[in-house]
Amino acid sequence: MARVCFAAAGLLAAIVGGCGGAFTKAGDEEGLTGEEVEALAATRWVSTVGNDSWPGTQAQPWKTLTKAAGSVVPGDVVQVLPGSYQGFDLRTAGTKAQPIVFRGRTGGGAWVVINQRNPTTPDGINVENSGWVTIHGFQVDGMPRAGIRVVESAHVTVRNCRTRNNQVWGIFSGFADYLTVAHNTCANSVEEHGIYVSNSGDRPLIRDNVCYGNRCQGVHMNGDASMGGDGVISRAVVERNVIHDNGVGGGAGINCDGVTDSIIRNNLLYQNHATGIALYRIDGGSGSSRNKVVNNTVVQASDGRWCLLIVGGSRNNIVRNNILLHTLTYRGSIAIDQASWPGFSSDYNLVSGPFSLDGDATAISFAQWKAAGQDLHSATATAAQILIDPLAANYRPKDPGPAIDAGEATYAPKLDLLKRARPQGAGVDVGCYEGP
Repeated sequence: MARVCFAAAGLLAAIVGGCGGAFTKAGDEEGLTGEEVEALAATRWVSTVGNDSWPGTQAQPWKTLTKAAGSVVPGDVVQVLPGSYQGFDLRTAGTKAQPIVFRGRTGGGAWVVINQRNPTTPDGINVENSGWVTIHGFQVDGMPRAGIRVVESAHVTVRNCRTRNNQVWGIFSGFADYLTVAHNTCANSVEEHGIYVSNSGDRPLIRDNVCYGNRCQGVHMNGDASMGGDGVISRAVVERNVIHDNGVGGGAGINCDGVTDSIIRNNLLYQNHATGIALYRIDGGSGSSRNKVVNNTVVQASDGRWCLLIVGGSRNNIVRNNILLHTLTYRGSIAIDQASWPGFSSDYNLVSGPFSLDGDATAISFAQWKAAGQDLHSATATAAQILIDPLAANYRPKDPGPAIDAGEATYAPKLDLLKRARPQGAGVDVGCYEGP
């Protein structure tokens, strides 16, 4: 897979310093958070019928996003009117109290489309040596590299955007701490991934995105030790994403290389052609260890690999309340290697197909897997028994059915994929949905 190296920046350290360890809050599909609205110092406007010699007001808007990116100061919001634009390169930082916001599509309005790369990098939108920035509501199509790229920056939010048919990645980040990627659609990346978080960027929040049709991963996180830094991405939250029909070029729906102390929960993965969820080490600074994989639904394509793969010394991982379904006889629910066995705990899952204790070389039965001490409260079932209509892509559980009230509450998230309270009945349901 491609690697991009970035030097450490003093500005990044200054932005991260004093953050108090809090996650940047993800927004929702309705628009800006209250903090952002209160902090706006000025509103600038961009329109395809504007003029860059004008003052950038609503009555006299600028014409280009490049003009806006070169003019903003902390606290500014840039309102971009519908139309097609060249991308922009932003290297000015906001602050926690005064973020910079670039805002495109609002509500049910027409999209703001970026269909030409920015003047500086081969990407649509590039945020670099920056921080406390929100990119909201842009469609970015057909860029030579990434649709949206965030590097050497902290506290950047990419929300309600749509990336399609970009050559390498939909949304890419490198050395970007406290990144939020929420409510985006990332489709049909030609060479690699829908969302790629790389280069030791800690505490990413990847929530409520749809990733499909990408050649490799839907969501990829890679610590990239060879690129500098500690090579580890820690304290990530990957939740409520719908990831399907990726992986004809290999990889996984959710791919984790050197990802530690993180949570993967309430995701729906279906018809992916490689692995479902992978925890491993190739280029990471360590194995993908001390993670929780909880209440996901993974239904593999007939040509897919394991639903869950844990290898490369990825230790102390907890697996609970997942639906892991495959139709193959030689690859199935979970494969783990002996280097990753210490501290591994899996239970209260609904599974099908075989397991492996040597990473992939040998398939064993569910009975043999249980004899090794795993999934003692789990059960086997078919997709037809568990799900309402998998052939019609309805992956909600049947009620009554084996997923209902069959989960375990200790690690279960309080909300399901649809943000409904969990539990709805006598107990936690298995999978990403709580009830039919």
